[in-house]
Amino acid sequence: MGDHRLSLFVTTSALLLQLNVLLLLPETTMGITRHYTFNIVYKNITRLCNTRSVVTVNGELPGPRLVARVGDRVVVKVVNHVSYNVSIHWHGVRQLRTCWADGPAYVTQCPIKNGQSYTYNFTITGQRGTLLWHAHISWLRSSIYGPIIILPSLNESYPFEKPYKEVPILLGEWFNVDPEAVIAQALRTGGGPNVSDAYTINGLPGPFYNCSSPDTFKLKVKPGKTYLLRLINAALNEELFFSIANHTLTVVEADAVYVKPFDTDTLLITPGQTTNVLLKTKPHFPNATFLMATRPYFTGRGTFDNTSTAGILAYKRPSSVRHKKIPTFKPTLPPINSTSFVANFTRKFRSLNNRNFTATVPQTVDRRFFFTVGLGTHPCDQNTTCQGPNGTKFAASVNNISFPLPTVPLLQSYFFGRSNGVFTSDFPQNPLVPFNYTGTPPNNTMVTNGTKALVLKFNTSVELVLQDTSILGAESHPLHLHGFNFFIVGQGFGNYDPNKDPKSFNLVDPVERNTAGVPAGGWIAIRFLADNPGVWLMHCHLDVHTSWGLRMAWVVLNGPQQNQKLPPPPSDLPQC
Repeated sequence: MGDHRLSLFVTTSALLLQLNVLLLLPETTMGITRHYTFNIVYKNITRLCNTRSVVTVNGELPGPRLVARVGDRVVVKVVNHVSYNVSIHWHGVRQLRTCWADGPAYVTQCPIKNGQSYTYNFTITGQRGTLLWHAHISWLRSSIYGPIIILPSLNESYPFEKPYKEVPILLGEWFNVDPEAVIAQALRTGGGPNVSDAYTINGLPGPFYNCSSPDTFKLKVKPGKTYLLRLINAALNEELFFSIANHTLTVVEADAVYVKPFDTDTLLITPGQTTNVLLKTKPHFPNATFLMATRPYFTGRGTFDNTSTAGILAYKRPSSVRHKKIPTFKPTLPPINSTSFVANFTRKFRSLNNRNFTATVPQTVDRRFFFTVGLGTHPCDQNTTCQGPNGTKFAASVNNISFPLPTVPLLQSYFFGRSNGVFTSDFPQNPLVPFNYTGTPPNNTMVTNGTKALVLKFNTSVELVLQDTSILGAESHPLHLHGFNFFIVGQGFGNYDPNKDPKSFNLVDPVERNTAGVPAGGWIAIRFLADNPGVWLMHCHLDVHTSWGLRMAWVVLNGPQQNQKLPPPPSDLPQC
């Protein structure tokens, strides 16, 4: 009996010692491990009186919520039960030394084939707020998407009023036909793809579409409360305005980074961006309901889904007005091509940059790059007719290079020293042929093909200017950088002036994001620190532009320390 008590005392003492050690460890090691299983399955879904077989996660549209706290390890087993190859990208997650879990097909992994599985394993480090996960192959993210909700650590509060309730609101697109067939046809003919049939709020098109009134998202609220709305643009191809009639929204976070709060009636969210807003409901029952509406912001020349969707903000009614008919108010959204609204709105974002949440903007720059982004053309295949401009095929490029995906993933070929024939490391640091980027377009609109990357030494501080071009029309391009956040230190219209424009850069509290719109006929300047070894894709988040080649890759080399090196791939990494 005495031995048993002694053993119990030793065990208890050891546990207390372990607990004390854990309490002294930094935030990143304090988290728990959260396990999820994502089954990729077909599900018959009806929208707009049209039923089709949709590729989903666990039969849900949008897919399941992935919830974690800062410092948690997230383990997601993805099992593919459908005929399409699949991969999942955890959009905006820093993936520090977990490049194998980033997800873009043929960049960091081979896709998961039918009947196979892959377990994504990563840790949430230093990020709080809302991100999203989505398929990263072809156009499957039209239905394979969902929210990532990152809560503060247990001993930490929000730097704003604690909300009464938190509500994810995902903006998406609905196609009456299989989106995979839509993009396959467009790539075959060289023309622009058919557009979506509706926009959706949490998977529902809402009352503005035929045969759709029952499929309307309704947010029921109580008077005098504060709600945190986690807004996500998961649409394939459209930047979207969002507004709630007769209500002001307070922006408090963007792309899982806190910002200085500001009020707005209308937001713009590009595909891949997330924005957390506080909604303060009216102090008393307002004797009305209110629509939350979204419609596209579009600056290009092609076709787009020029429709609107809406959900309903409904106040809890007192019993005295339970059966009375009350009015419904609709918000006023900016004009579809309102570049001035968008420029003014994006300039309002500033990093919180206080004692607890600092903005670590690189103050010095090791390497500077200048990239043009825009549309162009490919010649039509011999003896065929194409539906692009002047009988060509549509293409898109960075520095006039259109990026075809390889058949062997870039990361594997780099890691094992077998990149020969897969990609080259000579992506141009500036346009090969300078021209008046936002003026009269050149006669030659042809782009060149090349699977090219740029190599960065570990901890290189980078300044990158992204310049829109007017070739085939000036157009806004939401650029997403995998593996990193970046600071938007400057933006403007026209051609970037390297002598004049840097004088107005904000190096104190610029907004920190993972996805940012390059303005139509303008530019943005971003800075980031290349502190994450691996191969990282950068691309336009309008999927049609990505399909046409508007993407490139960065290779970040290992650092000297062991904790600055990319580990070997996991044993279940899919094979091509």
